[in-house]
Amino acid sequence: MKFQVVVREDPEDGGYNVKCPAIPGCHSQGETVEEAHDNIKDAIVACVEVHNEDLLRTQSSQVVEVTL
Repeated sequence: MKFQVVVREDPEDGGYNVKCPAIPGCHSQGETVEEAHDNIKDAIVACVEVHNEDLLRTQSSQVVEVTL
């Protein structure tokens, strides 16, 4: 699965901030662009896992994988 992310240089603290607009609240940072990319991948996985767990707890739902 592919996600578009937005990477911005942080002029105040240095390094880079990165967010995934498709997943509200999913953001990370890194000292380099490469580190920011690696960190947002971990953040995306964590956000999706939490979202799936929340759905299972609050609804009578089933989680299945769908390939686009």
